[in-house]
Amino acid sequence: MSEEFEADLIVLLDDDGEEHSFEILDTLEHEDKTYYALLPLLEDPQDQVESDGEYYIFEVIEEDGEEQLAEVENDELLDELAEIFEKRFENLFDDVDEES
Repeated sequence: MSEEFEADLIVLLDDDGEEHSFEILDTLEHEDKTYYALLPLLEDPQDQVESDGEYYIFEVIEEDGEEQLAEVENDELLDELAEIFEKRFENLFDDVDEES
């Protein structure tokens, strides 16, 4: 049986109003807040394959009654979140390897 994988995508606007597409790698509830790990999507598929896999962590905030994403500015918190996400990624890939 074939299992199709479809990425969860999100488009964010930067301060200059330019759109940037990301794949949502994971979401995390931590200390009553929600965080996203986002991987930038590059237009050229070859560039995507050759990228270093750098991802970004954003916090979900509510502004004027709407959910928005904001950069995590606290370096200690960012390091803590990155460590949690990395462990979750490792577990995810371990699960995929075991299924193969």
